[in-house]
Amino acid sequence: MSTTFTLDTSTSRANPTPAPMKRLTIPALRARKADGETAEPLVVLTAYTARQAQLLDPHCDMLLVGDSLGQVIYGLPSSVPVTLDLMAAHGAAVVRGSYHSVVIIDMPFGSYEASPAQAFESAARLLKETGAAGVKLEGGAAMAGTIAFLVARGIPVCAHVGLTPQAVNVLGGYGPRGRDATEADKIMADAKAVAQAGCFAMVIEGVVEPLAAAITAAVPCPTIGIGASPLCDGQVLVTEDLLGLFERTPRFVKRYADIAATIGEAAATYAAEVRARTFPGEDQLYRAKK
Repeated sequence: MSTTFTLDTSTSRANPTPAPMKRLTIPALRARKADGETAEPLVVLTAYTARQAQLLDPHCDMLLVGDSLGQVIYGLPSSVPVTLDLMAAHGAAVVRGSYHSVVIIDMPFGSYEASPAQAFESAARLLKETGAAGVKLEGGAAMAGTIAFLVARGIPVCAHVGLTPQAVNVLGGYGPRGRDATEADKIMADAKAVAQAGCFAMVIEGVVEPLAAAITAAVPCPTIGIGASPLCDGQVLVTEDLLGLFERTPRFVKRYADIAATIGEAAATYAAEVRARTFPGEDQLYRAKK
């Protein structure tokens, strides 16, 4: 007796995976660097919910569950107040909503800086509770020892150098970095230190273009630029910025849509129909059987 299995290609809420597919791996992403200038750039976007992950996943190599969710979703003034609980909850949602991209989760401020042991405990929790492939943490040479500690214990780490938003109180703002030689030398040293520590990739944020290009040429791991250089090995944006959900965005953002206007128009039309009693209409009503 034979059994026939039918592939369900539904993209409903109950079954978000459209087809069996092997998820990309961190070694596969890292290997892109070896192809040099012929390598296809890595496409990275932020994601915070299962539905958002479903929509972005087919187009991305990596989905970053960024601590930017503090500002984007919760209206916080910075990413500093974000907690491990928030990152774990949103990270699990993004993993459930994706099937192709590598999912990486930001480690929030205060969850890894105290010691390598603290960092391991926080990272291990995030990976166990979410199913994500790795974590991202901010900081340069000062965090190299922690990165090496995590990598030696089986936790893939994406580093983050240049403008580090969690350190906004020290930096004094979100302005570009590396404009003078002293700061540029420090950022280059940071990048080399985290690469030597074993990070599989690094985000370069808010760094002047020549410096970002030089870092990309100097390190063996892929670089992912945001406000950096087109010569980086990949690019990342906050998805809500890309979609035009906010009126104000950083200089380095390109808006590919104006979803805020679309949402406003839809809400205005709905409100007008409710007030005019034209919604709900016949197509939205249930009638008793005759």
